[in-house]
Amino acid sequence: MKILKRVLIGVAILAVTGIVIFLNTMDFTVSQEQIDSAFSGLNYQPEFKELDNRGRNLHYITIGDTSKPSFLFVHGSPGTWDNFLGFLSDEKLLEKYHLIAVDRPGFGKSDYGKPERSLKKQSEDILAVLIEEQTTATLIGHSYGGPVIMRMAIDAPELVDGLISVAGSVDPELEKTKWYQIPVHYKVLSWILPGFLYSTNEEILALKKELEEMIPCWKNITQPVSVIQGGKDNLVPEGNAYFIENMLPHNNPNMVIIPEMNHFVPWTNPDLIRDEMEYITRKIGN
Repeated sequence: MKILKRVLIGVAILAVTGIVIFLNTMDFTVSQEQIDSAFSGLNYQPEFKELDNRGRNLHYITIGDTSKPSFLFVHGSPGTWDNFLGFLSDEKLLEKYHLIAVDRPGFGKSDYGKPERSLKKQSEDILAVLIEEQTTATLIGHSYGGPVIMRMAIDAPELVDGLISVAGSVDPELEKTKWYQIPVHYKVLSWILPGFLYSTNEEILALKKELEEMIPCWKNITQPVSVIQGGKDNLVPEGNAYFIENMLPHNNPNMVIIPEMNHFVPWTNPDLIRDEMEYITRKIGN
């Protein structure tokens, strides 16, 4: 029995070690070579910038003619600005728009691994980018970026021209905590996770309560809104799209529901987002 216990303990230690090594070698970012290649030969070149807001470092990228309508991309959880590299390096978009993308707090070069659980504070941080750039913008939020952009429109409507929610996780009733999210919330186990997964876990654990607190504020969103959602989204249920429609009857959101589409719209169906960029531009009269 003693030998069996030792064997089982050894196996458990090896398993945990393997999981830790695996998690810490995960990397969803785009390589510098891919970034350089994407921007090579364009008429516009990106500017990579840093901004300090309330003691937090914000990293973001801008590209294009600042005299043209601005669009700001907000990634999901996890994610970084380069989730939207295909849009930022699109010559046709750059002929018409000024584009901005951010690393949200806790991701990429924005205080990596230091999560921000509050939607309101995330909103404040990203709004600081618009203030720094001296521009208003239409906001495009994917997944967790969806509630972030809605919060931004609530907090500073004067800076937000329009909204495009792409598979946005906005309905508090559809936020379900998974059993495995709880243990790694505590310091005794949180070290297992790499920084981007720790940030993801922390903000998602807080999301339901954050969304509940937003409910009375939805009536204050008056900008044009587009909603893109897939019917086969296994991460953000389709009901989130109809939640936006129900919360914003005064906006009459443009609903783009694709029954066979999954969650990863920016990569699998980018033209849907491009189409809604044109739609919102027409709606606001730019």
